This record gives sequence, structure tokens and C-alpha cells, in this order.
Amino acid sequence: MSHPRDQQIEADFALLVTSDSRTLEDDHTGNLAVSMLEAAGHNVIKRAIVPNDAEKIKKWILEAMESEASVIITSGGTGIGTVDVTVDTARGMFEKELPGFGEQFRRLSYDEVGVPGLMSRSTAGVIGKKLVFCLPGSSGAMRTALNGIILPGIGHMLWELSRR
Repeated sequence: MSHPRDQQIEADFALLVTSDSRTLEDDHTGNLAVSMLEAAGHNVIKRAIVPNDAEKIKKWILEAMESEASVIITSGGTGIGTVDVTVDTARGMFEKELPGFGEQFRRLSYDEVGVPGLMSRSTAGVIGKKLVFCLPGSSGAMRTALNGIILPGIGHMLWELSRR
């Protein structure tokens, strides 16, 4: 007998790419995310590219919180450089952090790309009843996170949040 947490669901996603140079036309990582999410039966209902600016990132996340999206994905700003402010911005908004996400993501990344995979500060958390995943900006990282963690687990994660 299956458990409600194992159900296949259709979720609405909001997708933010933080970049000082990308546009929607040349955003390969964002395009890949939309393609993978839609192929898995989900909807991307809000999408934008915002510069690496903490106030603009926070403003976009707050706008996404007002949308129908139940999951927010950010792409970019998870590294160790001075322009990488997405994780710090989102983490400051989290009500609960999901450290296991970052740990597992770095393990998968290490298996794929070696030591550079350990430099990601990728994380996830909960704001209200929404899941927030902060991913690196590369297409490979997006594919790894979606295939390895987010898509297989989204039904269970959203079920857990609905129990509040």
C-alpha cells in the first residue's frame, strides 16, 4: 500500500537565475530547468534573471512567495566569490534549513566533478509553506539537483509541508 507522501504530484515552480550577464535567450541553465520540470509534469509559473544583488534577490523571492508556486529554485550565487550572495540572502529568509539537501548535493557533485563540487554552498530551506532550493548556476548542477534529489523527492517534501 502506498503512502500519501509517495504520490506523484504536479507542482508549480518559480525559477530565479542570478547573473550579471545572462538573458532569458541565452540562459541555458534556466532553459534546461524548465525543460526538465515540464517533462516531469510540473509547471514553471514564474521565471526571471536578476543581478547578483542581495536586495533584488530578496525582492524577487518575496514576490515568488506571493505566487502560486510551491517550490522556488534559485540558480547561481552559491560559490565562494564576493558576487555570490544568493545563499546568504535566501538563508536569512529561511524558517527552517534543510542541511541534508546541501550535503547530498555536494556528495553527488563530488562524484561528478571532484573537489570543485565541494565548493558549492548550495542549500535548501522552507519559507512559509514553500520549499526553496539554492543551486549553482551551471547546467550540470541543475541536472544533478533535479534528477538526484528534487524530482524524486518533491512529492514527499510537499506532503511534509502540507502537514503543518
